[in-house]
Amino acid sequence: MRFMRRLGFKLALAVGGTALVTIGVFAYFNIRAHRASLLAEVERHANQLSELVKAATQYDMLLNQRQRLQRSISGLGRQQGIQRVRVLNDVGRVIYSSDEAELGKSVDKTAESCTKCHSAGRPLERLDTKERTRVFRQASGRVLGIINPIYNQPSCWTAACHVHSRAQVVLGVLDVTLPLDEVDKDIRGGAARIVIFALSAMAALAVIIGLVMRRWLDKPVAELVAATRHVAGGDLQYRLQETRDDELGMLARSFNHMTQKLSEARLQLFQSDKLASLGRLAAGVAHEINNPLTGVLTYSSYLLKRTEDRPEIQEDLKVIVRETLRSREIVKSLLDFARQSMPRKAEADLNGVIERAAAVVASQLALKKVRLVKSLDPAIPKAVVDADQLQQVFINLLVNASDAIGPEGGTITVSSAAKDGSIELKFADTGCGIPPEKLSRIFEPFYTTKGQKGTGLGLSIAWGIVNNHNGTISVDSKVGAGTTFTIRMAVRS
Repeated sequence: MRFMRRLGFKLALAVGGTALVTIGVFAYFNIRAHRASLLAEVERHANQLSELVKAATQYDMLLNQRQRLQRSISGLGRQQGIQRVRVLNDVGRVIYSSDEAELGKSVDKTAESCTKCHSAGRPLERLDTKERTRVFRQASGRVLGIINPIYNQPSCWTAACHVHSRAQVVLGVLDVTLPLDEVDKDIRGGAARIVIFALSAMAALAVIIGLVMRRWLDKPVAELVAATRHVAGGDLQYRLQETRDDELGMLARSFNHMTQKLSEARLQLFQSDKLASLGRLAAGVAHEINNPLTGVLTYSSYLLKRTEDRPEIQEDLKVIVRETLRSREIVKSLLDFARQSMPRKAEADLNGVIERAAAVVASQLALKKVRLVKSLDPAIPKAVVDADQLQQVFINLLVNASDAIGPEGGTITVSSAAKDGSIELKFADTGCGIPPEKLSRIFEPFYTTKGQKGTGLGLSIAWGIVNNHNGTISVDSKVGAGTTFTIRMAVRS
């Protein structure tokens, strides 16, 4: 019974029920129309037959050839498809009949075959074809009867032997009855065919609806449910296939976009926690080793001056001084990392901040044969940011890009644009690129791809500054093709 709770089953049930009612109504009215069409055809045939009988017997009636008339009517009554032919006079007495046993008898004017003409208390003089026919049931089955009035004509009242006055309009009626066995058989056969067709159409429709619902609804919904379970289990890398262009395809794309944003948010949260813990550790370590480093640097510099005449010792002391200075720079970077202050925000033009950062590193870029291309959109709105902190971020990205390009030179492209209510900044270089296995770690403190040339804190500090501005920084890189850093920031962060 679990499948009855599925959306596909409910929709299939609703569509199938609607189709069932529609096909049922169509079949009902089709059967009625088929029955009416067959009866109308039989009525037309019966009317033509009665007119033919009237025309065939008119001459014998004028000559009052009673025996010939009786033989003709008896012969007609024996024809296949005709049950009975008889002629009644104006008072309802049977004067000719294919059933000779009823000759001379009077019919009941209240009988079904007479009510059409005598419903007003006297014989009606004019009746259309529809009113002259009736369908009634006998022991042998249904029967269709038609009465055809025999009107008084001039040849009847002008003849020397006439027995009717000129004022008499109707002399009698010709009554022809036809069995409806074949017609009823055709009606039943047609109804059976229509019912079979309706049932077959319903069955085919049910199969088609089931297949369509399974293909276009049940399967995508099941995939979506499975995807939500993966995400609930912590697998934020799970993605749905985006192969459809309908609403479910839009839902799959929205789901993938949502999981991507969740993954980025989780990464940012993890990075924030990690940076906060490392910041506290770095502050403690920096304070503890800063004073000893200062002492080592002071005494090694003093010894370097006192041993000017001993070159073999001077070389060793120079190594000590150089490495001590390098260690102090690392400690300074640690302190900068640990002391990331909250930004002092004010309205600023990010294009102007980029221009100032580019001016700072212009000489360094020129020495390394790096060409800086700026594609800045002048229409981007001003943003509420800490311009000094963002300038530090931009300088770091430009220096990193320059280091990635190498001594042979290359191009750095900086662009800005307004997108979806935010500002997007891109720093793209034509350097060596970053291997895929290292991309996920470049924002980690102390992780660097520069070897001994870097401390591994620049991108961590940049990430922290951008995060404090409620922005995001992401990277896209391909080995040998270059790297692009993208910063997205709200206008009012």
